[in-house]
Amino acid sequence: MSEEVLARVAEALEARKEASPEDSYVASLYAGGRNKILEKVGEEATEAILAAKDGDRHGLVAETADLWFHSLVMLSEQGLGPADVLAELERRFAVSGHDEKAARGGSS
Repeated sequence: MSEEVLARVAEALEARKEASPEDSYVASLYAGGRNKILEKVGEEATEAILAAKDGDRHGLVAETADLWFHSLVMLSEQGLGPADVLAELERRFAVSGHDEKAARGGSS
């Protein structure tokens, strides 16, 4: 997925904040609040893990797309976007994974 696609999805998510929850799935997530959004992210993460465990390549791609989508909703709800995550990945690019993890106190 290119940066442009992520940016277009993020723009669409922002536009859906103003939509009616009856007319827009995304608006219904926002209307449900942070806990509803977080539940969806957890659900999609679990489904992606199960697809990977089962060796279901098509399912893994589909569930990962759902996970990324719902993660973008989660970021948007917090006033963040894909550019924030991409900047963090760029920052980490030249850093040892072990060093980066240690700098965060060992959290994942």
